Amino acid sequence: MERFPFIKMHGLGNDFVVLDARAGDIAFDAAQLRAIASRRTGIGCDQVITIEPSDKADAFMRIHNADGGEVEACGNGTRCIGMLLMAEKGTEDVVVDTSAGLLRTHLAGDGLVRVDMGVPRLKWDEIPLAREMDTLKIDLILGPKRWPVLANPVGVNIGNPHAVFFVDDAEEIDLPTVGPMLEHHELFPDRVNVSIATVTGENQVRLRVWERGVGITRACGTAACATAVAAARRKLTGRAVTVTLDGGPLMIEWDADDRVQMTGPVATSFAGTIDPALLNGTAR
Repeated sequence: MERFPFIKMHGLGNDFVVLDARAGDIAFDAAQLRAIASRRTGIGCDQVITIEPSDKADAFMRIHNADGGEVEACGNGTRCIGMLLMAEKGTEDVVVDTSAGLLRTHLAGDGLVRVDMGVPRLKWDEIPLAREMDTLKIDLILGPKRWPVLANPVGVNIGNPHAVFFVDDAEEIDLPTVGPMLEHHELFPDRVNVSIATVTGENQVRLRVWERGVGITRACGTAACATAVAAARRKLTGRAVTVTLDGGPLMIEWDADDRVQMTGPVATSFAGTIDPALLNGTAR
């Protein structure tokens, strides 16, 4: 069986196994993707990203979560793929094609990469929600039991669906318990990424994230973007904020053209090849 080269990358600890399929198709089923993503028996990652040819951009980025399901967008992953393509092409600007649209990335200095994540979608059927309601104050209350009440999140779709809850202290929330309950809530037909946010200062937000199909993640670029948009919509911050996740800070600006600009670091951890035994289930 063919061995597949990969690069392990991360943005603030949100980590990826990156495969290059531009020279030939790479098609793994959900079980194989889960095997690659397993942190105990595989390479370990939040997402498996495959670089594919594109006739509209420098490359197409296909994203699968750790559970094997395909998703539309990944902000930290886009920065990583953008950095790879820019280094390969010797340029400071590339366009990455995704299922959520074309995302322009460019070098921002000091090892940072900026991505134009596009215009957020804010209507109830764009999130999507199961029924019509105001996405600035979604009719949803969870608790109280062993955690503070979580109520009336802001809905934002920035390539994928997010529910952003603003609380007094994000650290108090039992995210391992409430995360899966909210991800699979009947109000979200496509499931949802759950953001627990606290405004900690002027244009400063602390954020913890439960990512659909992954679980708790050290960083989530689209969640940081969604939270910045939600905070501005609620008039809790301005339109340029620093969002600090478990893995570190991302700079988010919801600009005058209503486009969301995300700036943050990328890193390469190591490279290798995938052992065929991992893919056929015989790895020990």
